[in-house]
Amino acid sequence: MAILQRRNLLGLGAAFGATLWATPRSALAQAAPAPTGPHSLAPLPYAFDANEAAIDARTMELHWRFHHGGQVNNLNMAIREHTALQALPLDQLLMNLGQVPEAVRTAVRNNGGGHANHSMFWGIMGGRGGDPTGELAAAIAQDFTDFATFRNRFNAAANGVFGSGWAFVTVTQAGRLAIVTKPGQDNPLMDGQRVLIGNDVWEHAYYLRYQNRRAEYTANWWNVIDWSKVGARYAAAKAGTLTV
Repeated sequence: MAILQRRNLLGLGAAFGATLWATPRSALAQAAPAPTGPHSLAPLPYAFDANEAAIDARTMELHWRFHHGGQVNNLNMAIREHTALQALPLDQLLMNLGQVPEAVRTAVRNNGGGHANHSMFWGIMGGRGGDPTGELAAAIAQDFTDFATFRNRFNAAANGVFGSGWAFVTVTQAGRLAIVTKPGQDNPLMDGQRVLIGNDVWEHAYYLRYQNRRAEYTANWWNVIDWSKVGARYAAAKAGTLTV
């Protein structure tokens, strides 16, 4: 009986997933409720098809509207009875998870982390790739020899994440860079570190186009990086003003 129940649940999950992918865009737009609370889902800074060199428009829409949007809603719900938590900026909330009541800590960790991760993720894309320049290029050369080495090491880290997670480049106020990976929706802010860039390697970030070919996705992802935006994040980190 347990096996039959499990099969039924798996079948229902697959059917739900197929229905979601097949839902017309007009229905998707109506299906996403507006979040209520201190955190909100910001509009994408470009059209859904702006990153076609790496990510298809359908994935962008579903990812932003439902995955990120759901995390914003769930975060607001988790802290709805905690006025002190509502008053904290997102980066401070994640940097002080130990002070979050245990009853909602996991929900804040998962959904707050996802909100921070995705906000950063959308913000560094929409570009045409190429190579970084200026101070950022110098920092990459200092810490990774050259851009090609940096990119290869980052891709290796991203491709090596087991299951769902993220690969990040952290940045100190002194401008030093390091590559780290995190499971789930964890964020380096939880360790007191700031994020320069990060790539989402959850399957929902790439599966419609790439299926199981994560390495192809991570290689193509560099084609849509906006290095001017990443450079601005680097300058903000050195100025002590970088948040999420």
